[in-house]
Amino acid sequence: MTYTIYTDGSCLKNPGGPGGYAAVIFREGEMIQELSGGDAITTSNRMEIMAAIIGLRAVREPSVITLYSDSQYLIKTLTQGWKRMKNLDLWTQLDHAATPHDVVWQWIRGHNGNPGNVRADALANRAARLHRAHA
Repeated sequence: MTYTIYTDGSCLKNPGGPGGYAAVIFREGEMIQELSGGDAITTSNRMEIMAAIIGLRAVREPSVITLYSDSQYLIKTLTQGWKRMKNLDLWTQLDHAATPHDVVWQWIRGHNGNPGNVRADALANRAARLHRAHA
């Protein structure tokens, strides 16, 4: 199976405010799942990594996955060797989630009209607002 996953993270007051993350998952070109969540106190970078983790974990069988993110922090750390100085707990979880798959990490310009990215952004922002309300 081939999957395409669009991910996004949001933090309303970065750092230290409420944040949200989301993944929109397509299988063979058909949208099959939307996932989101958040934390009351976080950073935008943590939410970007969490979005990728939940998206990859949702694909149960080893698959070919193209994961799109508008986070240069996420994509350049994975493709250009940026140093992992912070969020080491999440990087470890991401490595584990990606292990069974053949993942292609792709940067996409945010807020540029791509439907998958637009939807992930909306879900992440909604999750951040929900966590603000419960903080």
